[in-house]
Amino acid sequence: MLYYLAKWLAQFEHIPGLRLFQYITFRAGLAILLSLLISMVLGKRIVNWLHRLQIGESVRDLGLSGQKEKEGTPTMGGIIIIIAILVPTLLLCNLNNVYVILMIVSTTWMGIIGFIDDYIKVFLKQKEGLDGKFKIAGQIGLGLIVAITMINSDETTIRVPLETAEKSGYQIINKSVIEDHKHEGTFSDVAYVKTTATNVPFLKGNQYEYRYLLPRPLRDSALWVGLLFVLIVTFIITAVSNAANLTDGIDGLATGVSAIIGGTLGILAYVSSNTIFAEYLNIFYIPYTSELVVFCAAFIGACIGFLWYNSFPAQVFMGDTGSLTLGGIIAALAIILRKELLIPVLCGIFLVENLSVVIQVGWFKYTKRKYGTGRRVFLMAPLHHHFQIQGYHEAKIVTRFWIVGILLAVLTIITLKIR
Repeated sequence: MLYYLAKWLAQFEHIPGLRLFQYITFRAGLAILLSLLISMVLGKRIVNWLHRLQIGESVRDLGLSGQKEKEGTPTMGGIIIIIAILVPTLLLCNLNNVYVILMIVSTTWMGIIGFIDDYIKVFLKQKEGLDGKFKIAGQIGLGLIVAITMINSDETTIRVPLETAEKSGYQIINKSVIEDHKHEGTFSDVAYVKTTATNVPFLKGNQYEYRYLLPRPLRDSALWVGLLFVLIVTFIITAVSNAANLTDGIDGLATGVSAIIGGTLGILAYVSSNTIFAEYLNIFYIPYTSELVVFCAAFIGACIGFLWYNSFPAQVFMGDTGSLTLGGIIAALAIILRKELLIPVLCGIFLVENLSVVIQVGWFKYTKRKYGTGRRVFLMAPLHHHFQIQGYHEAKIVTRFWIVGILLAVLTIITLKIR
């Protein structure tokens, strides 16, 4: 809203400073400051309010050091994160941008699912929370929204050489002529097309088309390609949001890792919206994604501000309200930026935490069926509990996981040049 106000006032040239709102970097800076301020100032009020409502975490006794001391710590603190993301986004982003609309919907949608889950646990005293099938249905719903919008909107295009667009049979939305940045004075024809193609490292051309997963006769069918894309997007959103939920097991872990991932996605949004950087990195130039830099800035600020209360010893837990929302946002951002195949690297912490549970449960069931007694691979799953039982303080575990998260973020960016 401030974006539109500044845009309108900019016509009065005697008012200084308003043209700054035209710059993504300026609005991104404001977004991170505003989200930090909201999460830290409003966060204190929300934590006190949750205390008064006696919305405390019920902790199962798993035999972990310092676990019972957390009994009664307020949960549902993800409300702080959601507000700190949405307010700067509504104030500073171009709300006509399809990608911004998608991210607002994703944040609100997953926030509602997580809130219902927490409400059932806390107020209705049902420890299992929202039935798993309804939770999955909600995640599938978001997957459908994101995928269908990506397929049908004329604004969700990428730029490719006109010759490539015609040869590949892409749906061309617009054509133009651009100057070659590597060879001044030379020009080339380009097309803005709708496609399900995505960037992926290590392959020639740094890109992959999902239609190649289909049998050859179905590759030119828009219906089959669309159905495949919907399934892939739904799987990614479901997997990442659940993995973020599993990672939220000790103070500050999911919040800090999410901030690192959000920062990386902000960089990817910036380079994807810049013709020079996109050409240099040989990634898709995706028009209009520059607004996502502002959203990512708000996301980072919200996570860091929440850490003020969530770092050890936590004054508040985010609950499923926060963890499902963070995972859903990260998945949706990666899909929109066509970098979803980088998720196993960028979200490596989430992946390992998720895999540790799958491996533990799978091996336990297999050995119980074969030997009569279930055996474990880890002392406890998810993985952070394994290290807790080994005697590591949770603050040290969190810090080391953050360091690994930073390394994975750097590796993610480096992979863009490996092909």
